Amino acid sequence: MIRSSVLRPLCRLTVSKPWGKFRIPQTVSSPCLKATYATKVTPKLTAEAYPSVKRDSKYKQLSSEDITFFESILSQQELLQANDQDALEFYNEDWMRKYRGQSRLVLRPKTVQKVSQILKYCNDNHIAVVPQGGNTGLVGGSVPIFDEVILSLNYLNQVRDFDPVSGILKCDAGLILENADQYLAEHGYIFPLDLGAKGSCHVGGVVATNAGGLRLLRYGSLHGSVLGLEVVLPNGDIVSSMHALRKDNTGYDLKQLFIGSEGTIGVITGVSILTPPRPKAFNVSFLALENFQAVQNVFVKAKKDLAEILSAFEFMDSYSQDLTKKHVENLNHPFEEEHPFYVLIETSGSNKEHDDAKLEAFLESVIEDGLVVDGVVAQDETELQNLWQWRELIPESAQAGGGVYKYDISLPLKDLYSLVEAANQRLEQVGILGDAPKPVIRAIGYGHVGDGNLHLNVAVREYSKQVEEALEPFVYEFVSSKQGSISAEHGLGFQKKNYIGYTKTGPEIKLIKDLKNHYDPNGILNPYKYI
Repeated sequence: MIRSSVLRPLCRLTVSKPWGKFRIPQTVSSPCLKATYATKVTPKLTAEAYPSVKRDSKYKQLSSEDITFFESILSQQELLQANDQDALEFYNEDWMRKYRGQSRLVLRPKTVQKVSQILKYCNDNHIAVVPQGGNTGLVGGSVPIFDEVILSLNYLNQVRDFDPVSGILKCDAGLILENADQYLAEHGYIFPLDLGAKGSCHVGGVVATNAGGLRLLRYGSLHGSVLGLEVVLPNGDIVSSMHALRKDNTGYDLKQLFIGSEGTIGVITGVSILTPPRPKAFNVSFLALENFQAVQNVFVKAKKDLAEILSAFEFMDSYSQDLTKKHVENLNHPFEEEHPFYVLIETSGSNKEHDDAKLEAFLESVIEDGLVVDGVVAQDETELQNLWQWRELIPESAQAGGGVYKYDISLPLKDLYSLVEAANQRLEQVGILGDAPKPVIRAIGYGHVGDGNLHLNVAVREYSKQVEEALEPFVYEFVSSKQGSISAEHGLGFQKKNYIGYTKTGPEIKLIKDLKNHYDPNGILNPYKYI
């Protein structure tokens, strides 16, 4: 749900009719949704919104000689320059329209060798570069702050090789995640990561940010599934471990440095990843609960009773569903009555009869124990996708009122929802939460219970310093007090650069800076961000 090209049309909806203790969803026709930007208001230049951040004079401003060089190695299609009719907004702005850079040049090389030539030239001439994939990031990491050259991986988008015996996929970094998964589906495999932005985000981008996604509970993180990378260093050197095997204990595991590095020490151009067999049977249930303790209890029971077939466990509060209902007009929620919390459980396995029996026994148990007060179960693929929409449409719905401040954090499960309550209390105390003209609509919470990842979204009518100052560093101080992480899966980017100390220690930060200075001594890659 990050960009208009990501959205699957919601042309059918889920309503419910009685069926024992649970209900079978029934589908009816409904108007299709239209995707929107996070806000219709053109964002301020990041340089204007954050005047304390100054352009570093060590970076060269582009000259005609630089343009001539890039034209000598790139085709007309591979080079875009800003002009009076096109300020390159698509590349300069993030999807939330919170950050806006001033780049006048986008380079879209079609080969790894051209990426190498570009970086070597920029490094030799001290030209700052922002690597960009699908530009679906949420912390301002994929757009320029000033006039950095944008290096887009859009045209590096091919599958290089697939081994149907081992399940190892080798592909270009610019391959769209959904396209990779569709390719794998034809061979009976599945990409080990899924997220709402899959129709726009790139495989290289999710690796560079170490994205977590909806099914980390089942398949683990990219630190485990990525076997090798091809990376172009700032000096133009191409380093490749694309032929790595599952077991390779010779020296340092260098690829791990680049997973989650956000394009600050090298540009990922190729990915080798282990993919699991595609499940043959999927089930989705959507449950209503009365408190967050019940959410935790149902999760514990799901891990025990569903075990190997449990692939997703997502929670949502009532406020997130309220915003989604308002945004998705003319569509009915799975439940007529409102409840404080909701849980979406997905199972996936190889034997539908076996999986159905396990899920049915689990659902009967949680409702008999009083943990769940209502629920629906999808009966076919359409209904399954419709139930997922009530989770996947939350990010878009949260920003529909004008904008959204997103905080992606990890906390111990017992403390997971307490941050949402604390944030709303904080915003009320400051006097900025409520009906218009107050800027804040509401703080909502949802996320991945399976890995302790909360998405705190503060829905606002407009972006303002008043709101930002009320939330930062308040949110990070709260997370630090609970020994959590200020970035569970979105990365640091521009938004969280100055707050890394709330999660990492001094010695850890020094090591990160040392690595940055070693691999990128001129600091040309993604400046003003990360560290």
